[in-house]
Amino acid sequence: MNRRIRRGVVAATALTLTVTAPAAAAHAGPRPGADPARATLPAGDGWASEGTGTTGGAAAVASRVFTVTTWAEFRAALAVPGTEPRIVKVVGTLNATAAGCAAYEAPGYDFARYLADYDPAVWGYENVVSGPQEDLRAESAIAQGEAIKVKVPANTTIVGVGRHAGITGGSLQMQGVDNVVVRNLTLESPLDCFPQWDPTDGTTGAWNSEYDSLVVYGSTHVWIDHNTFTDGSRPDSSLPTYFGELYQQHDGELDVVRGADLVTVSWNVFTDHDKTLMIGNSDSAGATDRGRLRVTLHHNLFENVVERAPRVRFGQVDAYNNHFVVPSSAYAYSLGIGQESRLHAEKNAFTLTGDVPAGRILKKWKDAPVTTTGNYVNGRPVDLLAVHNTQFPEELLRPDAGWTPTLRTHVDHPRAVPALVDGRAGADRFC
Repeated sequence: MNRRIRRGVVAATALTLTVTAPAAAAHAGPRPGADPARATLPAGDGWASEGTGTTGGAAAVASRVFTVTTWAEFRAALAVPGTEPRIVKVVGTLNATAAGCAAYEAPGYDFARYLADYDPAVWGYENVVSGPQEDLRAESAIAQGEAIKVKVPANTTIVGVGRHAGITGGSLQMQGVDNVVVRNLTLESPLDCFPQWDPTDGTTGAWNSEYDSLVVYGSTHVWIDHNTFTDGSRPDSSLPTYFGELYQQHDGELDVVRGADLVTVSWNVFTDHDKTLMIGNSDSAGATDRGRLRVTLHHNLFENVVERAPRVRFGQVDAYNNHFVVPSSAYAYSLGIGQESRLHAEKNAFTLTGDVPAGRILKKWKDAPVTTTGNYVNGRPVDLLAVHNTQFPEELLRPDAGWTPTLRTHVDHPRAVPALVDGRAGADRFC
């Protein structure tokens, strides 16, 4: 387990919501004695500070402040009617999948039968799978989704209280809401109990899974701060292989998609994951995404992640002062340049190990301009665009994203970023 990840254990309890009294407002980095649940995003701190800013549930009255210790309590607190400000304080680790995968299985579903029916030696690679076991798998997946997904209302702050607060196996869904804050949680990625085999995915097929730890879908003014996103006790290396392919039970850690806008992602840790952070999920989503997906990423640690840190479509994304610790094996890229994206990557620090070339930091998915300035690799300034174009001339990227970020409170020298971010980012590390 990553040295930064600490997991609390909370016994199951009856469904009871504890109401706590409000406290004085706090700044982004809580003052001693201040209540971090009352923190609001500072003015000028990234895209989420644009316009009305982001306050979450900071103004919640006592009757709309809930302290929860179980997944059932957490869901109940978020389901309380009304969009008036609310605060949900998480104590300990909430386990969304404590019942186990068998609890979601549709009657008649049999994984051994599924493997036998869709073995490429029997089914082949030309057609997507269909039939009774695939139908039962899909029905089982729906049951899991209903159990682990929870909708986050507008004007809400979700905050971990004390140390070791977090959620295992849950998926927080912000759909069409405004003004949400999520802070100080360790979010262990949901484990899809029922991945789908797709023999037509690539030349040898692939297992495809669902569920992200946090999804910002068509929502605005969202501040995601001082959280740790991780695969925790079930990394990809622990998963089995079927049909010669990894039985992939993880999807992403954070998605910002389908017209979402004005999001600040600050001081988080994203660790030990494959497809990590996606901004825009489809090249064909221009009708909802064009002119939106404005996201700021600053002072985040991306440690041992394979790709999508982030991958961007359409979005006007400001990524500065992040630290990327690149694995020596299985690494694909960090910054993905996609459909109509306008990524501005400035004064980030990259720590490359082994023989990973700096040119792989950028990845061209579609032709779009990108600004890369003042970035450091292993303590030295490197022109990321120039080295990419030199090392991968078949994937030339164009310079100049065409805009200059202004919503920043403080920009650190990239040489200072590794020590600063490694020491202060993530859950339990309010600075």
